[in-house]
Amino acid sequence: MKPSISVLGTGRMGSALALALLDAGYRTTVWNRTTAKAEPLGARGATVVPSVRQAIDAAEIVIVNVSDYGATSALLRAGDVAPGLRGKLIVELTSGTPEGAREASRWSEAQGARYIDGAILATPDFIGTDAGTILLSGAPEPFAENADVFRALGGNVQHIGTEPGLANALDSAVLALMWGALFGGLHAIAVSRAEGIDLGELGRQWTATAPVVQGLVADLIKRTHAGRFESDAETLSSISPHYGAFRHLKDLMVARAIDRSVVDGYERVFQRAIAAGHLHDDFAALSQFTGET
Repeated sequence: MKPSISVLGTGRMGSALALALLDAGYRTTVWNRTTAKAEPLGARGATVVPSVRQAIDAAEIVIVNVSDYGATSALLRAGDVAPGLRGKLIVELTSGTPEGAREASRWSEAQGARYIDGAILATPDFIGTDAGTILLSGAPEPFAENADVFRALGGNVQHIGTEPGLANALDSAVLALMWGALFGGLHAIAVSRAEGIDLGELGRQWTATAPVVQGLVADLIKRTHAGRFESDAETLSSISPHYGAFRHLKDLMVARAIDRSVVDGYERVFQRAIAAGHLHDDFAALSQFTGET
């Protein structure tokens, strides 16, 4: 028998999760604070209920995807809801912090519920597809017991560890990579506009150089993991040429009055490493100086 599932929160992501479950043949109940937003799922076969307690009572597995952990807490810790969680599996797919996940796990266990915390590394259009990536952490048993449920949500759903905060921690690390690229893109656009470079040309050059950047990031992670900070025969680039090129970028940004709040942070890391004698070491040596403020 397939387990019954409720989804709390039917925004774009919550709706995508519910649709993936419906498509996989799961009896799915949905709740949303604004009921009208859940009604399209009703037309697809979901049961729409007006209260959180009704959603809890209808399900063996409760998937939560709301705005933040505070919103989850307000829903699940309400006096008429919390008693109904005993024996249920709570799957928290709301974005949050590692410590928030740990606290939620402790609270859920105190209610007699099992708990898995997750981070969705995908946009809604990837949910239910082979490329859909969701990281899950917490007790391994409920993950193994419900592997088909999680597989319905995406082909790349992974249980990455027993520590409940791990999924959110790794999510933040991956987001740091993403935002580094996106904010770098914003700087590149600003420089291109200031210097009269066609953005189509910028796009073509990014396509050509993206594999090089990806290789540099992969090498940075590998060398930092191994603690190989001194330049050696396998070094792709040391700090010195990076810092020289960085100063040219900063001079251009100063001349063109482009916001430097992000790159000023980069310079502080460069300068700490250089002051410590690492100018000619591998770029990975900078990783020793990003914990300082």
